[in-house]
Amino acid sequence: MSDILIVDDERDIRELISDILEDEGYTTRLAGNSDDAMSEIGSELPRLLILDIWLKDSKMDGIDILKQVKTDHPEVPVVIISGHGNIEIAVAAIKQGAYDFIEKPFNIDQLLVVIRRAMETSRLRRENLELKRKDTTSSEMIGSSAAFRTLQSQLDKVTKSNGRVMLSGGSGAGKETAARFIHVNSARAGAPFVTVGCASIEPDRMEDVLFGRESAEKGVELGLLEEANGGVIYFDEIADMPLGTQSKILRVLVDQQFLRVGGSNKVRVDLRVISSTSKNLEHEVSEGRFREELFHRLNVVPILVPSLEDRREDIPMIAEHFMEMFNSEQGLAIRSLSDEAIALMQTMSWPGNVRQLKNMIERLLILGDGNGEITVKELSAGEQPNSDDSKMVLPSVMATLPLREAREEFEREYLLTQINRFGGNISRTAQFVGMERSALHRKLKSLGVVTSNRTGARVAQHEGSETGEE
Repeated sequence: MSDILIVDDERDIRELISDILEDEGYTTRLAGNSDDAMSEIGSELPRLLILDIWLKDSKMDGIDILKQVKTDHPEVPVVIISGHGNIEIAVAAIKQGAYDFIEKPFNIDQLLVVIRRAMETSRLRRENLELKRKDTTSSEMIGSSAAFRTLQSQLDKVTKSNGRVMLSGGSGAGKETAARFIHVNSARAGAPFVTVGCASIEPDRMEDVLFGRESAEKGVELGLLEEANGGVIYFDEIADMPLGTQSKILRVLVDQQFLRVGGSNKVRVDLRVISSTSKNLEHEVSEGRFREELFHRLNVVPILVPSLEDRREDIPMIAEHFMEMFNSEQGLAIRSLSDEAIALMQTMSWPGNVRQLKNMIERLLILGDGNGEITVKELSAGEQPNSDDSKMVLPSVMATLPLREAREEFEREYLLTQINRFGGNISRTAQFVGMERSALHRKLKSLGVVTSNRTGARVAQHEGSETGEE
């Protein structure tokens, strides 16, 4: 609905404008003073406001109403009209955020042109906000391992609250996916989710980006904090936020209000804050690179997002998910993974975590030949383009050992890899390596291999670290 609120103390003028606009298919509401105008705005936000500067018998004049509307609802375009217009009033109105200024007596065609342009601006702003709210970036959590179940249990609990969450974990582990999961399963799911890439924004632009700006030339420019109002603001890699901005964000968390750059009116916001970091924030605090008070304000509920290497059991399931996604988005053929390829993927090093796995799957589907199984050879070709499959290169450390010690070192590393591949499950490991469970236990004991808890999962390691029973 094209709803326009017309505010003018002259009844004939407001009714004339209303008749003209309704003939053009717009819906209008009328107000003759500031009290009625603010009541109409409060009951239902109009798409456009036509506002007379001089309002007789009113507590507020048009400029006062303009300031209030642009502070509380900056997305609503305001067209100023006045029979006492001069260049100073026009400049003052534009500086306070008015879309345009028209003098009485106005030309009807000129009025309609300005109204159409202002309504188009209103429509584009609404569509932009809706696109932000319907961001299609995935919030789907994939996995079944013990580490994954621990993570999901923690995320499920925080969706029911409004507490601030700090997500930690390696780059590419899925911290933003976890943040979006919290959002879409919370009471704020219908409100915006706005990401602040702290590492990607230039330090000298950070405050403009976050708080917005007011200027005579461009009027009011919204910042990310206002765009997230009512929803979630996600600070990605919060450790990279400049120290000067950190102190201002701390004040926003305390007061839930701020000033735009160049502005004089405080803007109130209702935000849930989720942050993430791949750095040790306590170390950053001790080194003076992160404000301690801000750390404690943000770190209300700390949640560790496990690395892909801590949830190797989930690799086949995640790989299948990415294949289906690339099939849907790019039309790439879905291929299956051979058992040997799965085994290799579950034993590989994944410094880039889930993001690295996603990139690998996309490459395999793009460069692969046909719809056949993905083989070990394809995986090896991608990871080690210069390798020779017919040769096995002996690790330099092992090459210096006598045969007996080298064999023992190989067995230890092999069994560590297999146990971690199966999430610490000794029975599945024994089945795969072809040993009786009791024999495997004896072998592990002789090799000094133990299992312990880490990130909710059983992890094998060489004796000397924290130990535990299976």
